[in-house]
Amino acid sequence: MGFYARHIFPRLMHWSLSRPALADERRRTLAEVSGEVLEIGFGTGLNLPHYPPHVRKVTAIDANPGTLRLAERQLASSPIEVERRVVTAERLPLPDQSFDSVVSTFTLCSIPDVVRALREMRRVLKPGGRFFFLEHGLSPEPGVARWQHRGTPITRWLGEGCHLDRPIRRLIEKAGFEVDRCEEHYLAGMPKLGGYLYRGVATP
Repeated sequence: MGFYARHIFPRLMHWSLSRPALADERRRTLAEVSGEVLEIGFGTGLNLPHYPPHVRKVTAIDANPGTLRLAERQLASSPIEVERRVVTAERLPLPDQSFDSVVSTFTLCSIPDVVRALREMRRVLKPGGRFFFLEHGLSPEPGVARWQHRGTPITRWLGEGCHLDRPIRRLIEKAGFEVDRCEEHYLAGMPKLGGYLYRGVATP
């Protein structure tokens, strides 16, 4: 992992994902999270202030050690115990059926083998467990989608693998989840290319 990925990109990511409009999206996504919680793509810990009060511990997965270092400020101000692991989502070193809730926010866009990672998330969910997601992805508008396809080679380079054009709901279903609820909309004040959001809940 190079200097850009470890030191510069985490700061750019934190800045871009810290906007106030996204805080409300996070709160809505996490409102029903409960039990043993696994967060994929923990990043700089921006979800921590938005977990419900009854959540006391989160197992946090991220492949970039640079983002975990930047999370210290969030960790210091949070009552939640966070167990951090620097591993990839495609191969989780966790037992089967060990979590009640799995959370992913703005992460599925950049995982190289996203379907394999989603199958790993399904594997570690307990029977009756739920997968909570908030992701940006492919727009249903053909004109916007064309530009998302054209722009993805650039964002993959600048954004450490970020794809603008992943069809999030279809990928979740392909991995064996049933999508119970999925709200799709553009985030106000954000360019359409990266602002089409998928927010929902899925079960194995």
